[in-house]
Amino acid sequence: MAKPQYWLIKSEPSVYAYARLEKDGKTDWTGVRNYEARNNLRAMKPGDLCLYYHSNEDKAVVAVAEVLTAAVPDPTAPGEDWASVDVGPVVALKQPVDLATIKATPALKDCQLLTRSRISVVPFSAEHFKLILKMGKTALPK
Repeated sequence: MAKPQYWLIKSEPSVYAYARLEKDGKTDWTGVRNYEARNNLRAMKPGDLCLYYHSNEDKAVVAVAEVLTAAVPDPTAPGEDWASVDVGPVVALKQPVDLATIKATPALKDCQLLTRSRISVVPFSAEHFKLILKMGKTALPK
């Protein structure tokens, strides 16, 4: 089986917080209206892992989610060329990793949360993903 790719997905907690994803069990990741982010959604595969970032209000990585499906046309944009995937919860971080801490960590200066800050779905390197988990005092479930 191929190794998972890693991503960071953003949602405002007042719109769709990670706690709601845990309650719902899964959701379709719709409403992305940026071409680069759309192409990133299309590159996702089932089993890929996503850092779940609360944007605007909290500005912190709060959890890990898993991509459950390959990309399909976004049902919230019929007849348009947008994509969505289904994601499910994996684990909440024991300690959220806020944006200020990420910016202050030299090993993360190249992470796409910082270099592509306006994009809501970005790839993440395995090294950066593992470092965020370590900073969040969290291990992936076995």
